[in-house]
Amino acid sequence: MDRRTSTAGGAPPVTGQWRWLALSAAIIGIDRWTKQLIESALQPYEARYYLPVFNLVRAHNRGAAFSLFDGASGWQRWAFTALAAAVSVALVVWLKGLERRANLLAAGLALILGGALGNVIDRVRLGFVIDFLQVHWQQHYFPAFNVADSAITVGAGCLLLDLYLSSRRHSAAAGG
Repeated sequence: MDRRTSTAGGAPPVTGQWRWLALSAAIIGIDRWTKQLIESALQPYEARYYLPVFNLVRAHNRGAAFSLFDGASGWQRWAFTALAAAVSVALVVWLKGLERRANLLAAGLALILGGALGNVIDRVRLGFVIDFLQVHWQQHYFPAFNVADSAITVGAGCLLLDLYLSSRRHSAAAGG
């Protein structure tokens, strides 16, 4: 039995995880709010040091994750916007088809959706994504990131955990 598409006894599954869109909306709201705080508090590329391993920095990322393609000629703004929009539509369709008990998977998809749309808002509005969280160890710096990026990362972790738990359930059901 695949909990995403069928139920025991052949009854049609109760589907739709629309309630998780509230999590996506919350991520978008928190992401927008934190970016507005950073825009009002820091000048572009200004950094404030708070802990030996943590800074707030206002970075403008025109590229993808970890500033990949940041120095490209400008094509990346609309390419990444279109990609995120297509992925967002696919995630909403996926959420719509999930059984109501697939909560971990739904949470992961909602986190990814909220993060993707949070960054799309920046790309459309500004032409770049505002990143501001920066961790480091001595002189080794991890690329700056934001709430949306964090939601995408945690969401991907939820998807992996769901896959692992599903495979264990299937193995146990098969007697393995």
